[in-house]
Amino acid sequence: MQRSPGKKLLLVVGLVAVVAIGVGFWRHEAGSKDVPKAGASAPAGVPVATAVATRGEIDLSLKVIGRAEAYSTVNVRSRVNGQLESLAFTPGTHVKKGDLLARVDQRPLKAAYDEAQGNVARDQAQLVKAEADLERYQNMLGKGFVSRADYDLYKANLGVARAALESDRAAARAAQTQLEFTTIVAPFDGVTGAPLAYPGATLSADTTDIVVLNQVDPIRVAFAIPEDSLAAVRNSLRRGPLPVHAKIPGDDGEALTGELEFIDNAVDVTTGTIILKGRFANADGRLTSGQFAEVTLPTTRLTGAISIPVVALQSSTAGTFVFVVKPDHTVEQRTIVTGATSADRVVVDKGLQAGERVVTEGQMLLVDGARVRVDKG
Repeated sequence: MQRSPGKKLLLVVGLVAVVAIGVGFWRHEAGSKDVPKAGASAPAGVPVATAVATRGEIDLSLKVIGRAEAYSTVNVRSRVNGQLESLAFTPGTHVKKGDLLARVDQRPLKAAYDEAQGNVARDQAQLVKAEADLERYQNMLGKGFVSRADYDLYKANLGVARAALESDRAAARAAQTQLEFTTIVAPFDGVTGAPLAYPGATLSADTTDIVVLNQVDPIRVAFAIPEDSLAAVRNSLRRGPLPVHAKIPGDDGEALTGELEFIDNAVDVTTGTIILKGRFANADGRLTSGQFAEVTLPTTRLTGAISIPVVALQSSTAGTFVFVVKPDHTVEQRTIVTGATSADRVVVDKGLQAGERVVTEGQMLLVDGARVRVDKG
């Protein structure tokens, strides 16, 4: 059966309508993907950390390597000849002033002391006899029973007895001192080293070392500075005591702070340097004699200087520059002229104003005009 022309026309019109509706729906969906939704945020910037350029006083400083040294060092020796009887210290430990370190066999010296005491007792008895004899002869001289010559002899004997007593008393004191020297004590608070003599060794007076004792609280750090920096150090000293900071390699604690107390009296002509020493409290024993330390010594104070953290500096073929964060959260790559450096800050002589904010972390992802997001600073 054949369809009528009217029905064919209606079928074609229906198909066209369906296609038109499908094309319109597809365009609507595609368009909705290209248009941002209401309330959507702008693309996020590069995350960075920043710091503010500040104006104030800056202490310039020298950074050198120093070495700790004992405030005083003593080679402990016996002051008498004899045999070392015992050691009373533990090597490498702290001792207090007056603590027993060693004993020397005191038997020979104790015998000498006892002999000296016996001589004193004999002289005292002889003095008593001489005084009695003189008194008796003085009475007899008044009665004419003895001659003047006999009287003068007994008077002289009294003087000899007194002199002998004084001499033997001095000898007894010397013997007592020698006996006391057999007990060897620490002359100051310090740290003992390894024993240099052991019990049974024969000691020679003032010659044989028993142990080395180091005084380490306080302790000194010695370091050398160039001779052309000496004038700045002396100028700083005129303002008052000059602090010295020492950082111990491998020590995570804060830097130690001491005070400059010694400037050598001559420059080493072979190196062009001069030795300085700082004094540090060392009750916690962080510094050990002979240990290296990184020394920082302030030399000059700048006033009204603009400074930024050293980590903000970047370099290019055009020179040193920083990324300055602008109010619209974009950055400007700006060339600056830097001056002296102190600790972790650098002075900016030209190109930056106090209060401007510079990028200190994240510079590798930035270009001039880039948008940033400040996470720190």
